[in-house]
Amino acid sequence: MPCWGLYLKYSLMNKHVNTIIEKVNVQLEAIELVEEPSLRKAKKAVLLLKGIMQQLKMKLNDYKFKNDEEEICFFKEYKPQLFSKLIYFSEIYKIETKRPTGSDTAQKNYIIKELDRIKDYFDKNLDFYQYYRTEKTHLDRYYFLRVEPDIELNVDCFYFERDNNFSTSFDYKVSKILANEMLRIYLNAELKKLEKHPENEMDNSKFPRIKHTWTGTKTELVELIYAIYAKGSIDYGNIDIKELIDYFCNVFNTDAGEFYRIYLNIRNRKDSRTLYLDSLRDNLIKKMNDDDNR
Repeated sequence: MPCWGLYLKYSLMNKHVNTIIEKVNVQLEAIELVEEPSLRKAKKAVLLLKGIMQQLKMKLNDYKFKNDEEEICFFKEYKPQLFSKLIYFSEIYKIETKRPTGSDTAQKNYIIKELDRIKDYFDKNLDFYQYYRTEKTHLDRYYFLRVEPDIELNVDCFYFERDNNFSTSFDYKVSKILANEMLRIYLNAELKKLEKHPENEMDNSKFPRIKHTWTGTKTELVELIYAIYAKGSIDYGNIDIKELIDYFCNVFNTDAGEFYRIYLNIRNRKDSRTLYLDSLRDNLIKKMNDDDNR
């Protein structure tokens, strides 16, 4: 969501948080690259993010916002980007801990119940969700300043036990919305895995026998594929993003992981949203200039 004035994005605190977010995304991707169960990955991510949030909390204790608008920007946009990740991985840890080990049907029913739980939260907070997603600002002073809330506002009960210096009445709801969007993607991907049958597998005979391996990051791969998808350069755009992801991963001997979640992280970047594409352009121009000078 946009801040109250572009200059607020580059305030000292928000620049600090933006740097943290970039580093955290790199660390989370490193965790994702390790071949191990989702439960173990989620636990590592939670421990990492709990430490980061504690550091941010201590930083805020020594910081005074210059005005209300800067404070609103921090609690509406910047803190939720980190806090949502902590909520997301905590939820994955709980879900995978309680996940049944029986039949595919039992697991599907379990995942569907979790998806229903997300929908229930959405339904109960529909008014705020619409306010936030339509980028409204007229109630921001009630939602995102550290003041005593109006008791008539739909405040989560945990709010009354929160740290007064590190929370507002609704920054948790923003974080929960972002976390639920990522969680819904994760759960739907798990459903697809359970529904996958051998006859739906790609015919590997269509691909080269000798495969070359993608050596960039998963984030770079997803950014590239989504750019190709958005441009419609494959089959005149008549291809599903999942099919395109699977094709690239098969050809380049890699795995894009939870590519929808990675795409959400790319969309949430605050500086350049196309870091990899920008670097491709710069490197190509440099090569052409070098070739011209030979």
